[in-house]
Amino acid sequence: ISVFFFSPQVLLLACAEDLECVPGFQQKVFYIEKPFEFTEDQLVLNLKFDDCKGNNKLNFEVSNPDFTVELDGNLVALKNVSEVGRALFIHARSEHAEDMAEIFILEANEKRGALKEILKLEGNLGIPRQKRAILATPILIPENQRPPFPRLVGKVIRSEGTEGVKFRLSGKGVDQEPKGIFRINEMNGDVSVTRTLDREAIANYELEVEVVDMNGKTIDGPVRLDVLVIDQNDNRPMFKEGPYVGHVMEGSATGTTVMRMAAFDADDASTDNALLRYNILKQTPTKPSPNMFYIDPEKGDIVTVVSPALLDRETMESPKYELVIEAKDMGGMDVGLTGTATATILIDDKNDHAPEFTKKEFQATVKEGVTGVIVNLTVGDRDDPATGAWRAVYSIINGNPGQSFEIHTNPQTNEGMLSVVKPLDYEISAFHTLLIKVENEDPLIPDIAYGPSSTATVQITVEDVNEGPVFHPNPMTVTKQENIPVGSVVLTVNATDPDTLQHQTIRYSVYKDPAGWLEINPTNGTVGTTAVLDRESPFVQNNVYTALFLAIDSGNPPATGTGTLHITLEDVNDNVPSLYPTLAKVCDDAKDLRVVVLGASDKDLHPNTDPFKFELSKQSGPEKLWRINRLNNTHAQVILLQNLKKANYNIPISVTDSGKPPLTNTTELRLQVCTCKKSKMDCSATDALHISVTLILLSLLSLFCKSF
Repeated sequence: ISVFFFSPQVLLLACAEDLECVPGFQQKVFYIEKPFEFTEDQLVLNLKFDDCKGNNKLNFEVSNPDFTVELDGNLVALKNVSEVGRALFIHARSEHAEDMAEIFILEANEKRGALKEILKLEGNLGIPRQKRAILATPILIPENQRPPFPRLVGKVIRSEGTEGVKFRLSGKGVDQEPKGIFRINEMNGDVSVTRTLDREAIANYELEVEVVDMNGKTIDGPVRLDVLVIDQNDNRPMFKEGPYVGHVMEGSATGTTVMRMAAFDADDASTDNALLRYNILKQTPTKPSPNMFYIDPEKGDIVTVVSPALLDRETMESPKYELVIEAKDMGGMDVGLTGTATATILIDDKNDHAPEFTKKEFQATVKEGVTGVIVNLTVGDRDDPATGAWRAVYSIINGNPGQSFEIHTNPQTNEGMLSVVKPLDYEISAFHTLLIKVENEDPLIPDIAYGPSSTATVQITVEDVNEGPVFHPNPMTVTKQENIPVGSVVLTVNATDPDTLQHQTIRYSVYKDPAGWLEINPTNGTVGTTAVLDRESPFVQNNVYTALFLAIDSGNPPATGTGTLHITLEDVNDNVPSLYPTLAKVCDDAKDLRVVVLGASDKDLHPNTDPFKFELSKQSGPEKLWRINRLNNTHAQVILLQNLKKANYNIPISVTDSGKPPLTNTTELRLQVCTCKKSKMDCSATDALHISVTLILLSLLSLFCKSF
């Protein structure tokens, strides 16, 4: 028979049957309306437990540590609690029995609903309350239990008796990995655990229990059996995210948050076992105050607690503080477990100190004509050397109109390296005065400004050196015709001594004259020719001949200047044209009597080259054997007028260029008439050499003219 009781605080569902004393809670399920808050020592309800043997050594365990059950069965709150959840589980155990009671906490609108809605709620909670043959209430087992094992932890009840049937248990922890943790007595339904449980490994097990006949056929079930592992405080808080490094700017206001420390506790987060509180155990160094920082015990936020004046990086013993942070569970109670970590806090620098030169005036000496670093300017800055608040930036603000000087920062020493970038001239100025300013890469904070010590003067003395004479202009250029007479004047060079305050003489000499064509007067610098200038010489590049000359002063030691002379050579018609090729072959039975194409070339330049004129010397005999046809400005073709017998023939050909006056060159073309059979040419057995009579006559005429 099912009976429901309603009252302002408790909605009761109980099942009663005409049975003898049944060990366990006399009422197993309760519904209570959720109050605004459970207050400390408030009586929630009374639980009745009877093991039918006097309740010897009766002990209660509540799933929420904020509640306890007293020996008389009163469930009370240990402190003010506003959030509990949807259910509480009460586990009771005596020497002879144990059982579970469930208390469901309903919102006000849920209590006012219809009975079927309440039953529906039970279904949503996964604990159906319809009458059934198997009663499997949740089992609560504390973790870390010690042997002996197996240990009885619960009991499954079948309302229709156990004769002729067996209980069967399955699920993760029984026949699924991890196997063998739980087992059930097949005959009476006693559930046992076989080993120590670890809540941090598995917090709950969802098992199924069913009743089968002796043949293994299911009669009732399966019914869900929940095993909940009760947490114990067996895990220390751990700091997992280190290293922990925080930064705070010097001069920050009191209460500035630096960083957050967060520890992890593997215990049940809904219990005090994982309720952490933070504390600073140690601060190093302890100056200027042993309590520079404070940590929020609940959040773990580290904040500054000293005044901005004490948070001055430049006056601290060290800009780095190390805090030993402790995290303790059980809400910080003495019984709580602890874990520690080191928090490193760095006091960051801000630019509250301007750089200052170590002295007001620096001296430097440099030789004229020399470049490079001449002096290093030193500064002091109390800010952090690793920041832009310390790194110096130098500038020349006066005394550098010709941009002869530059200054750069040495990144290692922070010094200003003053350099000469354009050679100085002693004769123009023997002294220079520069005004140098130094600043930081980062801007100064608003209430700090650059003062007089941020500028300095550099006095630079230029030393006179004996400088070499300078040619004007350099390079020197002149245009001359090739083949001008030996001894001709090319030009007169001019070199001056930049040392105007020293009265020195200059003498000249040839330094490099690749072809050996030139000479120079050592006193007045007049350059003349000692050989014929030839534009076609291999020493001439692109019509230009280059020579070098020296101007040497009378200093001790003497100084030398080098001048370059470029002579552009104009072409004259001094080269006869040449003919190519000078050998040709033809078959004695050839049908194509065009023997060879001749070309002409000339070393001179236009207009002393093409167009060329090609001519044959006069042919002897009654018949002409060949002729020459002009193809273009540079080529002509030799053509046979008839087939010739096998022999060697010399054909005199004259070529004339277009220069003024023109030059002519006569060249013999050697023509071989060969026997040709089956595409093979045989020129080996030629007849006697046929020499042009005209060529012989020309040769005799030449000898006759030379004799006169």
